[in-house]
Parts: sequence; C-alpha cells; structure tokens
Amino acid sequence: MNTKTMLIVDDEPRTRQGLKKTLDTWSNGKYDIYTAANGEEAIEFMQKQKVHILITDIRMPEITGLQLLKAAKEQDINPVIIVISAYSEFEYAQEALRLGVTNYLLKPISKKVLIEAVESAEHSVAKQEQAGMIEKVVDKKLVDLYSKNPSNPEPIREAIEYINNSLKNEITQKEVADHVHLNPSYLSVLFKEHVKLTFSEYVTRRRIQRAKELLITTNLPIYDIAEESGYKTAKYFIKIFKEMEGVTPSAYRKNNNERAF
Repeated sequence: MNTKTMLIVDDEPRTRQGLKKTLDTWSNGKYDIYTAANGEEAIEFMQKQKVHILITDIRMPEITGLQLLKAAKEQDINPVIIVISAYSEFEYAQEALRLGVTNYLLKPISKKVLIEAVESAEHSVAKQEQAGMIEKVVDKKLVDLYSKNPSNPEPIREAIEYINNSLKNEITQKEVADHVHLNPSYLSVLFKEHVKLTFSEYVTRRRIQRAKELLITTNLPIYDIAEESGYKTAKYFIKIFKEMEGVTPSAYRKNNNERAF
C-alpha cells in the first residue's frame, strides 16, 4: 500500500497535537501525518515533500492560513485543503473557497466532523490522482481518434474493440479482418482512412499506453509489463518504448513515481 502524506498546520500546540492524535488513530498507517506550527514551516515542508491533504488554521501569526494557500498555489503545490477556524466570518470562508478549499470547519471540531471531512478529502485525492495518471499515460493521437471519429463504421469500431481487448496476445491484421468479416487488404485501407494510423501503428500505440498505465499504477517488473502489453521479450519492449517515449520504461516509472491508486 502506498502511504500518503497529511500536514496539519496550527499555531496552537494543543490543537495541533489533538488533531494529529485523532487522525493517527483513524489513519491506521494509511497516512504519514506531520504537523507545522506556522505557515512558513508548512511551505518549507511542502516544497520538499508532496502533501496529499493539508489541514490548516486560518488565523495564524505572520503567515495566515489564506496567505499559506495563496503561496502554495503560486508554487503549483496543490494538496486537497481543509481549513479550520475559530472565526465564522463569511469573507474568510468565501476567500478560502476561491483558493480551492474543499471543507471549512469551525472550532471546536468534533472527532466525527473532522474524520468525515478527511474521508471526503480522500475521495478528492483519488480523483486528483486518477486525473493525473490519465494525463501522464494519454496518447494524444489516440485521444484525437476517439474525439474526432466517434461514428466510425461498424467494422472499424469492432476492429478497435477487438484490438483493445487483445493487447496481451499476438494480433495479426488477418485475424482482426476475419473477426470483422473483411478482406485483410480492405480492412487495412479502411482502417487508415478512418483511424488516421496504420493497423500496426494503432496496435503499438495502444500497447505502449497500456504499458505506461502499468508502470505508473503497479510495481510489476519490466519483463511482466512487456508480457502484459503484448511483447514477447523485455528487450524488444524496451526498444519500442524508448522509440515512442524517448526514455526507457524504468526511467518513465521513476519520473512518474506518484502512484495513482
């Protein structure tokens, strides 16, 4: 299980430790939970380590919670944010929401309300990471294919579906042509006309996209990912992957090592 990080920011030691104790018990090891006594400490921490959920007080000396959120946004640090405050003034809540806060809790906070807010934030983290994973593995040419050609002829739609469901296996043009009841040469022409890629280009792009998904979301060794993506040898898979992505599968995994799930 990939442990995520939560940061609690509050200038009151008692509040800070109380929140941490409650969330440590609830988390049961799912989260590494850290604390910061002020906004400056929090920013320093988030510059060094990814924070998935940030819980911050609004009113703090020197750097307020709102200033902390603005500074994080400017530095492209985007945790899921829960704000806590002893003040219920509308302008604080309004400004916090504008800065992307998912929840605004008023002190004193009951354990139940705190845990409900954090569980809601967890769902937002999952959505954020899934969106991030999709962005990393997406193949622009395949996106163009699906967005620009939603009404491909039935044989092409069937061929694409058959390929997508058979990536692990050896796929020949004749086999797919037989499946959609077309002559292989005619399928080749039709495929290029509608998909804007040759049959083999499409298969390769889908296989590499599948490999990217597995590299980001699993710890499978490279030779297993090669096999799952339809390549008989890891050596050939690495060669094709590098040609397509400009880096080896291992380097790609290292560069995108934030797991999506």
